[in-house]
Formats: sequence, C-alpha cells, structure tokens
Amino acid sequence: MTSAAFLFSDKLANFDYGDDHPFKPIRARNTKEQCTRYGLLYGPGLIRPEPDPVEPSTLESFHRQNYLKALKEVSSGRFDLPMLERGLGTEECPALPGVFEFSLLSTGATMLGVELVMGGQVGRAFNLVGGFHHAYPDHAEGFCYLNDAGVALAAQAAQGRRVAFIDIDAHHCNGIQHAFYEDDRVLVISLHESGKTLYPWSGFETELGTGRGTGFNVNIPMLENSDDEVYLSAFRQLVPPLIEAFAPDLVIAEIGADTMISDPLTHLRLTNNGYFKLVKEICAFSPHLVALGGGGYDVFRTTRCWTLAWAAMSEQEPEDTYAGAVGGMMFGGEMGGLWDPQIRTAGPAKERAMAQVERLVSFHHEHSFPVLGARKA
Repeated sequence: MTSAAFLFSDKLANFDYGDDHPFKPIRARNTKEQCTRYGLLYGPGLIRPEPDPVEPSTLESFHRQNYLKALKEVSSGRFDLPMLERGLGTEECPALPGVFEFSLLSTGATMLGVELVMGGQVGRAFNLVGGFHHAYPDHAEGFCYLNDAGVALAAQAAQGRRVAFIDIDAHHCNGIQHAFYEDDRVLVISLHESGKTLYPWSGFETELGTGRGTGFNVNIPMLENSDDEVYLSAFRQLVPPLIEAFAPDLVIAEIGADTMISDPLTHLRLTNNGYFKLVKEICAFSPHLVALGGGGYDVFRTTRCWTLAWAAMSEQEPEDTYAGAVGGMMFGGEMGGLWDPQIRTAGPAKERAMAQVERLVSFHHEHSFPVLGARKA
C-alpha cells in the first residue's frame, strides 16, 4: 500500500446541475460508499482530507478577471444576456446559484492534492470532483466553469516545475490545450474520441503546439468503437516514452470514465478492465500523481471505475466486505461486483480503429518524439 489522499467534500458531492443535466457530482459520494464497501479507504498511509475553497486571487493565473466577475454575479443570482457570450446560462453551463463557490471548492481540492503530493505527505491524490478541462480563461464550456487543472498547471509551471497533463477522458481537453499551446514547461497528452464525431470537435494530431510549445501538445484521437485493446495499444506506444523523455516533476491525470461502452454521450467501447490497466500504468511511471475525476455519464459504471482507480492509486486489492450479506446488492453489486465482462470490437470497425492507432503512432514518432527526445516503445 502506498500513501495516497482521497479528496472528498459533501458540499461538492451534493451540488446539483439539475435533474435533466448529465453531469452528476453525486458520483463522488457513490464512489466513497463503494470504496468503503470494498475496504479501500482505511489503512497505513491513506488520508481523507476535506478541501477548502481556493483563494479567488489564485484563479487569476489562469482565468481573466472580467470572467471571474461575471461568474460571481451568476452565482449570486444575477444574470443578463451578455453573460451568454461567456458561456454562462447555456444548456451546457446553466446559471446556477452557488456555482462560483462550488468551483472554488473543486479547484481547492485539486490544489490541495498538488500541495500534499509535492510536499511529500502522500505519493498520489485523487480529486473525484475535478478535471474541468473545457473551461477557458474567459468563458465556461462543456459543463466546466473554472478550470481547476489549468490553475494547478499554471501554478506549478510558475514555480519552475515541469508538469505533464495526461487526459484519458473521452473528450478532448480543449481548455487546457488553448492555455498551454505555446508553453514548453507543460506537456499535454490527450487520448480522446476523435473530434470528427464528438464535442469539442478538436484535438487532432496535427495540433502540436506553436512557438516554444511546438511538440509539447500531443493529441491521440481515437475512432468510434475503439475498445480496451485499441486504446491500450495507443497509450502504451506513445505515452510512457513521452513521459520518460519529458521527465516531469508532477503528473496531473484526468481519468474520466466516459470512455466506457455504456456512456450515453460518447461512442467508445472500453470496459473498466482496460480503464484499470490505464490507471495502473499511469501510477507506475508518474513520480508524483494527482488524478482528477473528469467525465463519466453512466453514473453506476463511473462509480465502479473510480473505485478501481482508487484501488490502483492506493495499491490495494478490493475486498467485498458485504459479500453474502442480506441486502448487500444495494451497495452496487448488480453487475457481479466491480468488474465488467470483457467486450471486444470485431470486424471492420476494429480494423479501422487499429489502423488509426498505427497512423497516429507513426505521426507522433515523426513529429512529437524528436522534439522531446523520446525513444520508440
């Protein structure tokens, strides 16, 4: 068992985007309950600190003051039509009372994770209600109001640290890419469903960065129907060699579970077997690691993914402490425990997906690897 921090707050888990909105912070409480069931939250080196909101002034390293002012006004119940230009009051990012305070707390949790990891108190930290990677400096987008990951990356880069951002969420991290596109202090690697078929319609391999940042922005767009085998193949051939070459002081990983086969918003076909392997491998090569929950809109399967992610981060084997108990199924065992059945794509769809991986690997061997001095896997 390694030292690790499970960052949780009832105030985050209880925040409500609305009945019809797909983003459900309650996933965090469900995961905490699932981790309790499987005996994963207590033990030597494991801590469960409750985060505090980040100081608003800290946000200015990433976000613009006029946007922060508008977000505070929306949060207090004031709204006018010009706020729509800042992405506020849309179907994606509704004008929610208290959303500024919610976002401050989520960002505070991510910053606490970084503080604990870089201060040596723990080796890894997990902020389940974090990873709002679509928020831009001047507007909200894609369910994201404040970009907690961007704030943390900017703060670490300003301190002279080399930081890698690895994103295995199904959606491209457009807000992160935009902010660090010209920056060689931050390596951004995003595996996601291709922008040809999924919001935010960006993240193509040719988006490599510019100026000093050329080669430090690595996009790996996967085709629809990509399964565990396809995704792991792309990851293993590209991500570990790039991380080894860049040698970051800190890895911030967005480990969204919307790559799952049952996710209602995406078109990939992963199971949590592949997801667990991805998280374990990120743990293995990260000197210091902060993980962020990100997306996942099949709430039940996301809970199981995040439970497995925490097991990987804390190096524990899940043990069902309710096995055989009357009513134990109420704790989440409706699908036979934590693990999904193995499901594979076959036929032409699998062939196309694997051909895409081969093409992407070849492209990055030619364009990204030489810049960082990476060796082929």
